[in-house]
Amino acid sequence: MMPSQQGYDRAITVFSPDGRLYQVEYAIETVKRGALAIGIKTKEGVVIAVEEKPRRLQISTTPQKIFQVDYHIGAAAAGYIPDARAQVDNARFFSQSNKLVYDEAVEVETVAKHLADQCQQYTQYAGARPLGVSLIIGGIDSTGSSLYLTDPSGAYVLYDAVAIGASSDIATEFLEKNYSKDLSLDDAKTLAVAVINLVSDEKESADNIKMSQVHSDAKSFEFVEKKEIEKLISSSKTKYPPTTK
Repeated sequence: MMPSQQGYDRAITVFSPDGRLYQVEYAIETVKRGALAIGIKTKEGVVIAVEEKPRRLQISTTPQKIFQVDYHIGAAAAGYIPDARAQVDNARFFSQSNKLVYDEAVEVETVAKHLADQCQQYTQYAGARPLGVSLIIGGIDSTGSSLYLTDPSGAYVLYDAVAIGASSDIATEFLEKNYSKDLSLDDAKTLAVAVINLVSDEKESADNIKMSQVHSDAKSFEFVEKKEIEKLISSSKTKYPPTTK
């Protein structure tokens, strides 16, 4: 970086002469270095999955990168996970407040926009750094299945399927080739496992995959059990034969 640009590098709220906010770009780079997270939308519901690599002595029964926001909304994070926890706590409070005020479940887009607005504020005011996390927010509301992605810049985008984190380019390319709007929820779970195994170093174990789903009938968030993930790994090998990364 040129010496004349270093001042803009240090300033959070000042644009560089070429129209960039360096600190926001660094926050987005943090997301790219995080563990892979996948979101897939179907007519039957939404699947959210992440790659987690627990340490040998770590108790990993509770996922660290998948969160329940409301009974009908879940989220997955890539990047700086403490920032994700803060955002999820904010989203939970916002969702419950919406229920108390309007006596109805909050829309998925409303939650995504609320969190994106929070991210944008941290790019605008001095004294606070941008949030170094992206969230995949998925759930069921009055519009059906919805899947959104937020990022540190404050943007939020609607997706059919999305991948964030390390090797997300490879994962996105795989999703583009194999995703269909006609996928069942079980097919989406199989595809999510196949995507994670495509970029993971451990392809035979369910220990490094955490998954959740929101079914359109029950409209309730639930984690997918390890035994089911093991079955999904077997079926994914048949449906999506292993390829070299």
